Amino acid sequence: MKRNFHVRRLSPLGPSEIIGLDVNSVQDQEAINEIRSLWNESGGILVFRDQDLTPEQHIAFSRNFGPLFGGPDGVPLQDTVSRYIHPDYPEIYRVSNQVDTVGAPLGRARAGTYWHSDVSFRERPASASVLYGKQVPNVGGDTLFANTQAAYEDLSQTMKETLTPLRAVHDFAVAAATQYAKPIVIDDDFDGTNRAVHPVVRTHADTGDKALFVNPGFTSHLYGFSVNESAALLGFLYGHLTRPEFIYRHRWCENDLLMWDNRMNIHYAVADYGDAPRYLERTTVIGEQPR
Repeated sequence: MKRNFHVRRLSPLGPSEIIGLDVNSVQDQEAINEIRSLWNESGGILVFRDQDLTPEQHIAFSRNFGPLFGGPDGVPLQDTVSRYIHPDYPEIYRVSNQVDTVGAPLGRARAGTYWHSDVSFRERPASASVLYGKQVPNVGGDTLFANTQAAYEDLSQTMKETLTPLRAVHDFAVAAATQYAKPIVIDDDFDGTNRAVHPVVRTHADTGDKALFVNPGFTSHLYGFSVNESAALLGFLYGHLTRPEFIYRHRWCENDLLMWDNRMNIHYAVADYGDAPRYLERTTVIGEQPR
């Protein structure tokens, strides 16, 4: 792909913005490979500025990176969030504090107001999340990202060796208990489909780099540890992961298309915008089983 766009670093951690590229032009394999390389080089966070996308175009771009949750070649997200799925596009999860003409939510308000990695409770969690900011507040509504590769690299060799053989249980029930009103939670989400055991340290399938793979939103406990032991070690890791030097804060502009890698980042949506209207649409790429 002939590069006719500008790439600018947004943070020492790597996140970068791409200016002057219409993602609809990313269609041939060479162009897809270049975007994937830029993504890996940018700490798993790319911001495509000034996009003008239909839902079909958003879905088509996202499919370049793998099958989508909700797509014909994928599986749906958990039933509890089904009311927030786009009625015409099952691949699109809507995030919004707005309602339609009859008062039904246009998306999940205050979605993601906790540190998490998308869909980490599945055997094959999300790799990429691709979020399109169609309407964003003038001030506030930032998204925080913590780089889990940088956090891993900062650990002592002894701690790395301690963590490497460990596994953690990820369970949607953790978020359901604290983030969702009981009338919204659907019992079928607790049949085991939304629970998985993953390595605490995972290896990125594309780069071979190692990263911590636990998060407060969905990790319930360390496998084989007592409750107190698990809480102590996870508490240390959560505090370490979210140290300021590992965090990039994304300040949204309207029509940003933000693509992040859940295999090397956890994120937190800051709900500090009051009643300012907000509407975003997300596609979610199904990743590989963590190793």
